[in-house]
Amino acid sequence: MTSTLPVLAAESGGGDPGVLGTLLWVALPYVTIAVFVLGHVWRYRYDKFGWTTRSSQLYERRLLRIGSPLFHFGILLVAGGHVGGLIIPDGWTEAVGISEHMYHVVAVVLGTAAGFCTLAGLAILIYRRRTVGPVFLATTRNDKMMYVVLAGTIVIGLAATVAANVIGDGYNYRETISPWFRSVFYFQPDPDLMTGVPVLFQVHALSALLLFCIWPFTRLVHMLTAPIGYLTRPYIVYRSRDEHLGMHETRRGWERVQ
Repeated sequence: MTSTLPVLAAESGGGDPGVLGTLLWVALPYVTIAVFVLGHVWRYRYDKFGWTTRSSQLYERRLLRIGSPLFHFGILLVAGGHVGGLIIPDGWTEAVGISEHMYHVVAVVLGTAAGFCTLAGLAILIYRRRTVGPVFLATTRNDKMMYVVLAGTIVIGLAATVAANVIGDGYNYRETISPWFRSVFYFQPDPDLMTGVPVLFQVHALSALLLFCIWPFTRLVHMLTAPIGYLTRPYIVYRSRDEHLGMHETRRGWERVQ
């Protein structure tokens, strides 16, 4: 499939990426990976007590009960779609009987629905954070920056999908963006693949790189932490220091443990 969307390169058919293309599609991804990994190491070493979501549930619950599930379920579907589309080659899906057309239709329909759910949930959470006084006071500058970049990334991604695959003639990113993404992790980056990519997809990729750069320094770090220790930790036993445990005498068989 082809797309009539504009591209950042002078020619839509690909070619020499030039100095700018090399910086954007070779140097910047590796800088992002380095900042993402080292930033988390630094954060965990020097700010363990700050490694938290800074939950504001005590301040307001009504909007949180609506916005949080919408956002989290939506972002999980979006993340899963990106992982499948960027990492799994199209030959693998065809080998298990999933045609490119079938994959494209399912990805566009589910991806667009998940994207709008994510955006709606995020809008509710941002509205809540801005209008509820105690929640707003607990919002840091990093949080504000994170919300702007995250919202921008989601909006641009939705705009790219709708413009190319709903309004336009369609664009198969698995032939360009996906191979480029994998080439970065093969340590054989191929910026030529990104030369002819529609501009909205390019801007979406760059905004995602920016999001991963600031990730370690925001509340997003909690997404990489699973409370596995809760599964194996012993029960917490509460004992009173008062010898009189209540108004009634202790029942037989339930004597106090010294």
